[in-house]
Amino acid sequence: RENFIHLCNPHLEKMKEDILYHFALGTGTHDFPTLFGDVKFVCVGGSPSRMKAFIAYIAEELGLGSPGCDYPNICAGTDRYAMYKVGPVLSVSHGMGIPSISIMLHELIKLLYHAKCSDITIIRIGTSGGIGLEPGSVVITRQSVDATFKPQLEQVVLGKTVIRSTNLDEQLAQELMQCSKEIGQFNTVIGNTMCTLDFYEGQGRLDGAICLYDEEEKLQYLKNAYESGVRNIEMESSVFAAMCNLSGVKAAVVCVTLLNRLEGDQISSPHDVLVEYQQRPQKLVGYFIKKSLGKA
Repeated sequence: RENFIHLCNPHLEKMKEDILYHFALGTGTHDFPTLFGDVKFVCVGGSPSRMKAFIAYIAEELGLGSPGCDYPNICAGTDRYAMYKVGPVLSVSHGMGIPSISIMLHELIKLLYHAKCSDITIIRIGTSGGIGLEPGSVVITRQSVDATFKPQLEQVVLGKTVIRSTNLDEQLAQELMQCSKEIGQFNTVIGNTMCTLDFYEGQGRLDGAICLYDEEEKLQYLKNAYESGVRNIEMESSVFAAMCNLSGVKAAVVCVTLLNRLEGDQISSPHDVLVEYQQRPQKLVGYFIKKSLGKA
């Protein structure tokens, strides 16, 4: 059962029913193997609308849907997360920040386990702030690091600090990099991703409601991050990597950079430019899925 989801929770075996509250799904009310048993690829991202756009995109790429086809939200019974499916691909929103994606992943991993899915690949697609990269560059994460540049997630469980690894699947990262070379449409790099607890002070911005450091200190911090191997900053990758590691799932993080943080803090590119940037991780991951299924 090496290629099946591994659950690090012996208590679940004793439960007659498992209610995935934030998905509005449950083993007593839904047939998980029938609904999700054929899933091989799961793509997650912050925005519900972006994940709906992704499922429409991948459906067309795989020849599984007609243009303009509407895809129902499987989690329509809740407004916490949105979930869409076409063929072997599941697309799920996770909200913003570590707490939100953590809750979603607990229930997603259990869903895949109850559905008896095997050989699963989970990829987070999203946006980020770049360091030393031109806006629009795509970063495939080697390791997620914390705000002190350590490849770890520090979590308090039952009052005790637990340290978990945040490495990601190296082979999967290389496969994605090769896909980007084959596409040849945008700059892509493999680098470390810094995962922070907030968008402003935690990322060294000067434009928040509170800022008690100066520009020189900010720039030195970001340069230190760059020298340690960090190429972008976001707010979800550490717990994503840690939970996928513990569950035995191949995982990757693919984020586009919306700005170079060494040159500023505010995202000022025109809306149409940002929309095109945000489509780049979708294109890369879409091509990877097509190639994996022998359809590229």
